[in-house]
Amino acid sequence: MDARERLIVGLDVPTIGEAERLVFSLGDDILFYKIGYQLVFAGGLEFARDLAASGKKIFLDMKLLDIDNTVASGVENIAKMGMSMLTLHAYPKAMKAAVEAAAGSGLCLLGVTVLTSMDADDLAEAGYSQDPHSLVLRRAEQARATGMGGIVCSAEEAAAVREIVGPDMAIVTPGIRPAGSDKGDQKRVMTPFDALKAGATHLVVGRPVVKAPDPRDAARAILSEMVSALWPANR
Repeated sequence: MDARERLIVGLDVPTIGEAERLVFSLGDDILFYKIGYQLVFAGGLEFARDLAASGKKIFLDMKLLDIDNTVASGVENIAKMGMSMLTLHAYPKAMKAAVEAAAGSGLCLLGVTVLTSMDADDLAEAGYSQDPHSLVLRRAEQARATGMGGIVCSAEEAAAVREIVGPDMAIVTPGIRPAGSDKGDQKRVMTPFDALKAGATHLVVGRPVVKAPDPRDAARAILSEMVSALWPANR
């Protein structure tokens, strides 16, 4: 994969109009987009279908978690939409139901381990006894065992997760921040260069591109940094 197939820009904007303008401004530089709750509830599912039909790849970030039948039914319909990736929380029963429902579709299912906005204190408050790193590794093991296509984790855990899941599963890392940029509400972050070196296959970048004065220039700078990580001889 070249860098453009590894960079996923998060369309974290409130309206379809803003999303359309952003996609237009980024042009052919960006092939892959994330659509999550904010845009989904503004008509984003139809927009996702349209983008996929135009040749873009779509990472539908729904973080599904429900009873087995409900998860399976949702995944079956999502698989028909032309999406490339779909997230669900990495609970074994939910993952197993999703894998069975997506069989043969080409949809890459991603298990969300621990949100990058959460640290040890947040997990303790939620009732977990494990620290973020330990919980991520446990859920990575479970995702591999159930046949998931990949993992969503902080880039800080990417190297350890790669040791567990082997060479073939995708490792998608949000919380990517170019050097010097604001962390926002993220607590476990890494630069694009370091994330790829740590074993990530795909990087999700939202605000550093979406909120930039010139989103296309911001995206190109990130792609350049990614190229230097993927092909050091070109530096």
